[in-house]
Amino acid sequence: MSDSTPAAPVVLDVWCELQCPDCHRALTDVHALRARYGDRLDVRLRHFPLEKHKHAYAAAQAAEEAAEQGMDWPYIEAVLARTDELGRSGEPVLIEVARELGLDADEFDTALIDGRHMLIVDADQAEGKAIGVTGTPTYVIGGERLDGGTSQDGLRERIEEIADRLIAGQG
Repeated sequence: MSDSTPAAPVVLDVWCELQCPDCHRALTDVHALRARYGDRLDVRLRHFPLEKHKHAYAAAQAAEEAAEQGMDWPYIEAVLARTDELGRSGEPVLIEVARELGLDADEFDTALIDGRHMLIVDADQAEGKAIGVTGTPTYVIGGERLDGGTSQDGLRERIEEIADRLIAGQG
């Protein structure tokens, strides 16, 4: 590899569900990590809808539609900011958020009806279960799984330690 070829970013998978208040609180850490590492860290949302949250599966599908329309993280963050409302009102909140962000809300509605994104959500959930994810948020970086479902305390620092080590190892 020549010096002009940039190293591939370190991948941080965030196993999340969009009706989870802990996942909303975890956004502070995600923002801080993005600010610190920029394009050296690829933060990927992975879906892990929990059965206890009735609208989480639909929200995961809606997030995939937002990604299809080029607005994945803005949509994800907007839905996470309304976890209580999503719990009370359900799918209309998902369509409303899409409309507020200027996305094609009719296409969201159609996507939720036809289930076009179900396979992506199912695949993420199956992979999560296979690697031992049991709650959200859970982070995976450098092959290490960090469970944030119990407590967020110290997780960002641990992720930074691993990311620093992995980035240093690329040089």
